[in-house]
Amino acid sequence: MGALSFLDRVNISIAAHFISQDFHLTDVQLGTIFSAFFVGYGLFQIAGGWAVDRLGARRTLALGAAWWAAFTALTASFPAGIAQAFLIIWSVRFFLGMGESVMYPSSNRWVANWIPTAERGLANGLIFAGVGAGSAFTPPIIRYVMVHLGWRASFWVCALLGLAAGAVWYWMARDHPDQHSWPNEAERKWIHQGIPQRDPLEAPQYSWRVMLASQDVWAITLSYFCYGYTPAIFFTWFFIYLSRVRGLNLQTASYYGMLPFIAMACGSASGGWIADAVCRRFGRWWGRCGVAAFGMVVAGLFMAAGSQVSTAAAASVVLAAGAGSLYIAQSAYWALSADLGKGSSGSLSGFINMFAQAGGALTAITTPAIAAHFGWTASFLTSAAFCVLGGALWLVVNPNRPLAVRD
Repeated sequence: MGALSFLDRVNISIAAHFISQDFHLTDVQLGTIFSAFFVGYGLFQIAGGWAVDRLGARRTLALGAAWWAAFTALTASFPAGIAQAFLIIWSVRFFLGMGESVMYPSSNRWVANWIPTAERGLANGLIFAGVGAGSAFTPPIIRYVMVHLGWRASFWVCALLGLAAGAVWYWMARDHPDQHSWPNEAERKWIHQGIPQRDPLEAPQYSWRVMLASQDVWAITLSYFCYGYTPAIFFTWFFIYLSRVRGLNLQTASYYGMLPFIAMACGSASGGWIADAVCRRFGRWWGRCGVAAFGMVVAGLFMAAGSQVSTAAAASVVLAAGAGSLYIAQSAYWALSADLGKGSSGSLSGFINMFAQAGGALTAITTPAIAAHFGWTASFLTSAAFCVLGGALWLVVNPNRPLAVRD
């Protein structure tokens, strides 16, 4: 589900050249359209988290998949040259983001109900590997469909895949292990023993006053804002950067454009596994906070170096290393928000993720503006600074400190 949700996010950056031609859009307008998704996605994170805490991950995510499939298809359903094209496409992308806002609050509430605390790093790492997997396969899939059927057909194919995935999810998933027929009694016992409240159905819930009074929640939230700035470059402008700035053709750019997303998938899964292993050996601070801080600082170094190398191939590899290092930190945000939020983990993770999407929206708009005034190197150096700042904020988080008051 995560992979397909990112297929629907990244496809517009691959088709951006043809979209701008058909609808006579400037780069600034394209950047604003890119940001529309992040605005809708970010603004409805809290609402999405609230919905999943009350409806459950199974129903919420299935409804969300149907919603985002509809708006993905609608993106390509307007005739070329239509009046007010910019406003119409911006609105469609906003509502697409609104629908996708339930994706990761749903996954985090599901993790809180199903996954023992000691295994949540790997679980979230695997879930967020879908970010890289979906984004990695987007360039060749979209390019192939565009070459043979046109750019509009690529959006319709994405919509059909999303509908199919939503149907499979609804058929297979259950909100709690006790509701599913597949786990045996030993597996259910293992799950219950590994979750602090023992019974996922009785997880404590917290008020917003309690959650927002926590300095750890705010440190994680601000760090995730910094984190969100960098991936958005790859989801929006990286393909255009390779083709326009580095001079690659459509086919070559689509292959080089896969590298950061493959690195994200590898970094996310391996980072989650490493985080759990370090937790067992050295404690939760080192496993969650230390691993996350390390990944983000190393990512900043790679981002600073990547835009300054001479060849497109070298730039793609170094920047991909930055994306992979960044995603080593990904699982920590979601594992800790599940641990802290418990029965309110959907709402809490939605709040935290809202700030990450604000960072992504800022990227979509500021990246071309910074590049136009100071060059593309400055755009990547800006993302490097955000990586280092986000890593530093992890140093003040205490993962062993529970929220102060239970409502």
